[in-house]
Amino acid sequence: MPSVTHDDAPPLADLMPWSVAPLRLGRGWPAGPDPVSLKARWDAFVKAEGPHREALLEPTRSRTLHSAVPQLPGRGGGTEKLARAVGPCPEPVRVLHAPFDEQWLIPDHRLIDSARPELWRVADAHQTFLVETPDRLVASSRLPLLRPGRVRPLYRRPGGTEPNLAPGLLDHLARRLGRTPTPEDLLAWTLAAARPDLTVPLTADPGQWAAGVELGHRVLWLMRRDGERPKLPGGRRPYVRAPLPGRPSGLYYDREEETLHLDEGRLSPVPPGAWDYEVDGVRVLERWFTARADGTAEPGTLAALGPRTWPQTWTSELLELITVLALLAELRPLLEGFTVTAPVTATELREAGVLPVPDAARRPASVLDHQEEGPEGQFTLL
Repeated sequence: MPSVTHDDAPPLADLMPWSVAPLRLGRGWPAGPDPVSLKARWDAFVKAEGPHREALLEPTRSRTLHSAVPQLPGRGGGTEKLARAVGPCPEPVRVLHAPFDEQWLIPDHRLIDSARPELWRVADAHQTFLVETPDRLVASSRLPLLRPGRVRPLYRRPGGTEPNLAPGLLDHLARRLGRTPTPEDLLAWTLAAARPDLTVPLTADPGQWAAGVELGHRVLWLMRRDGERPKLPGGRRPYVRAPLPGRPSGLYYDREEETLHLDEGRLSPVPPGAWDYEVDGVRVLERWFTARADGTAEPGTLAALGPRTWPQTWTSELLELITVLALLAELRPLLEGFTVTAPVTATELREAGVLPVPDAARRPASVLDHQEEGPEGQFTLL
C-alpha cells in the first residue's frame, strides 16, 4: 500500500459502507485443506454416540449438541439438533482460510459459532469479498474465514446487483472523470490506492484513474484466481524437480538456487519474491505449508483425521500459489510508488451529498426471495 499522508482522502468504511465481522468457527475440525478428510470427520462424528459425540463436537457456549439453529442460506445441511444428526456430510465448499490459502468448509450452521448468514446470502459467482487484514487488503471470490478484519462484499445482493458503495459515488466520479466507472473498477482502484490507515485517495485525473484501475485489476485477477490461470513466462515457471515424499514435514528455501525443498522433494524455480511475500508479518508459503503439514492435532480428535499422504492436488495448488505470489511481488514496486494527484476529497464528496452515507447503506439489504429452513425443519420467518 502507498504510504500514509494526512490529507482529506475518504475512508474505505465510507466508500464501501456495509461490512460484516468475519466468521467464527469455534472449532477447527469443520475446515481443512482436504475435502475428503472433512467427510471422514463428519462420518466419525455421526457414528459416535452420547458423551463421545459431545466430546468430538468440542462444544462452546454458542454450539452444543442441542443447539437449535437454522440452515445456512443456500445450503442443504440438516436442521435437526446435532444430538440426532445422521446422514452424509454436507458437500464441503471452498473458503479463504488464510491470506491466499483456499481450503474447504463443511457448510453446516450447527458446526459454526458465528456463520454470518448475511454473507452466505450474497455469496455467488458474481461476488468479491474485500477483507481488511492488519497490513493490507485481500480480495477473494471465496467466503473468507480470515480474522480479525472486517469483510466488505462488493455487492449487497446476489447476482452482482446493488453495489456496496456510497450512494451516488460512481455518478460523481463519472462527472469528474468523463467516464463511468464500474463497481469492479472502484474495487480495483481501491486495491491499487488504499493506504495502511484504510483511507482511499480518489482522483479526478482520467489518465491516472485508468492507470490505477489497470494496476488494480491485475491485482484483483491474481487474488481471485477464478478465471484464466496465471502463468509465469517459459523458463520461469516452477516445476517439480524431485518428487515430494509421502508426507513432507519440513520446508526449506534455497535462495541461491531458487529452490523450495519439502523434505527431499524439490520445486524450482521459485523466485525470491514469492518466498518473501508476507501478509501480517508471516510468509504466505510457510503458513500455507504449515496448514497441511502440521501434525499437532490431539489424537482422538476429529482434527487429527487427515490424509496419510500428500495429495497431488496440493502440489498443483502450491505451484499455482508460487506463481501468484511471484507475479504479485513484481507489482509491489508499482503499488508502493503509486501516488494520487488531482484528488477527489472527502470534503468534496460531502459537498456533493455523497457523504455521509445513509444508515441503511451500512446495514445488509433484504435479499430473502425464498423461505429458509429454520431449526427442526421449521421455515424461518423474516
